[in-house]
Amino acid sequence: MILSKARITAIGSYVPERKLTNDELEKLVETDDEWIVKRTGIKERRIAQEDEYTSDIGYKAALNLVERYDRSLEDVDMIIACTMTPDFKTPSVASLVQAKLGIKHTGAIDVNAACSGFAYGLHVANSFITSGLHKKILVIGAETLSRITDYEDRTTCILFGDGGGAVLVEYDEEQPSFLSFHLGSEGEKGKNLYCSNLSKSMFEEDITNSNKFVQNGREVYKWAVTTVPRGMKAVLEKASMPLSDVNWFIPHSANLRMIESICDRSDFPIEKTLYSLVEYGNTSAATIPLSLDKGIREGKINNGDILLLYGFGGGLTHAGLLIRWNI
Repeated sequence: MILSKARITAIGSYVPERKLTNDELEKLVETDDEWIVKRTGIKERRIAQEDEYTSDIGYKAALNLVERYDRSLEDVDMIIACTMTPDFKTPSVASLVQAKLGIKHTGAIDVNAACSGFAYGLHVANSFITSGLHKKILVIGAETLSRITDYEDRTTCILFGDGGGAVLVEYDEEQPSFLSFHLGSEGEKGKNLYCSNLSKSMFEEDITNSNKFVQNGREVYKWAVTTVPRGMKAVLEKASMPLSDVNWFIPHSANLRMIESICDRSDFPIEKTLYSLVEYGNTSAATIPLSLDKGIREGKINNGDILLLYGFGGGLTHAGLLIRWNI
């Protein structure tokens, strides 16, 4: 295991002002607040304005970071935007954020690993910095899932919302944040969670050509509650650390029942698990930074805490990171 030389030094977040409550969803599809909360734990989600896009959300999260930590972004030498809902196919969200921030000398790339995206983005940033190729990277996880949500499908429209978070990752050989990682993908199961505007696919089954989010919730649930506990174990084994040393588990906030099952199968207390789905719903690549920042704002996360981050979702992909928090 190569020792990291990268540290997370600041964090920011942003969610749109508009709320979509469970009561409002009752007017769109056959559902109700009790049914939604019982099955998902979600009470409301945020929805971007018509003229508010993923790059806007990422930009505002970065501004929040600057304001709270009094940091300069002028010397950022790479921007990594993690999203599955880009403004355009090209230019990238990262390039659009670069333009909004006015950073003149930086690379800009997007990472699309859906709900695993932010964990993958952190892993890439750690790799770039530890290798010596970069010194200061802005990692963004941002989504406008409301634009690909089918509000006639009661099984999916209750889940998704918009929002974003951003962190700075900088060179620090003395106090690195990254302790270990575990990555994986099972592309053959990608048919269970997709968004397509294509009429043909590698999958044998017909693919819905709607440019809307399609999910086989039962199959994704079965995959996640077996895959994530195994991945958590792998991350900890690489760091030679017992699960009891983890202060906070921060999984992708897909569904509270799924998180509860993962914790139960991992023998990890749900009381030491952070999630953002109650207020924001499933925001894909944004759930982990939103959950992380929520934990910081609420005074739960302290310097020196060991955090186990685990993203899982479209691809199907998953990514776990063990981090020592020290800002």
